[in-house]
Amino acid sequence: MSVRQSLLAILDQGPCYGYQLRAEFDRRTGSTWPLNVGQIYNTLERLERDGLVEKGEVDEHGHVYWEITQAGRAEVAEWLSSPVERGQGTRDELAIKLALAATLPGIDLAAVIHLQRKASLAQLQELNRAKYAGANPDGPEELAWSLVVDSMIFAAEAEVRWLDHTEQRLSLHPQHALELELSTARPRRGRPAKARA
Repeated sequence: MSVRQSLLAILDQGPCYGYQLRAEFDRRTGSTWPLNVGQIYNTLERLERDGLVEKGEVDEHGHVYWEITQAGRAEVAEWLSSPVERGQGTRDELAIKLALAATLPGIDLAAVIHLQRKASLAQLQELNRAKYAGANPDGPEELAWSLVVDSMIFAAEAEVRWLDHTEQRLSLHPQHALELELSTARPRRGRPAKARA
């Protein structure tokens, strides 16, 4: 998630001060990704350094209003008209945990998967309860919030499906067949040698 572009998109609607930006971000995302004020001000300083925002007026309460620049508006337009790039590798802790657990001796992999499935299903139930607790599903804030919650629900459903798939796939192999001993090969240090032409 890009805090940078999100804050710029909000500022594209009009000048805001730091706490106001946090409140607007929360209001538009249903507080599903909490931002702390320090993170907002650090981001604003970097945006100012990069020429995307500038400090504007200060009100009677001492709030400094930040304003977007033309370069900032161009970055928002570029962000909104571009797809989100997903990384090639995974940093998904669960995928890494199960991949490692599958290769470690003495691990009850079925128990690890069962425990995670139980937690994932509980999270899915909680998300579904939260989704249907909204009072006015037609309001703009509720719609924005429900879009984020729907994304979280679909991700949780996909996680449960992936756990089922993983369990089925691992059941085709005896546990000991997957275990890896520590390699005796010594890793080489430095860069790999260049291939000769």
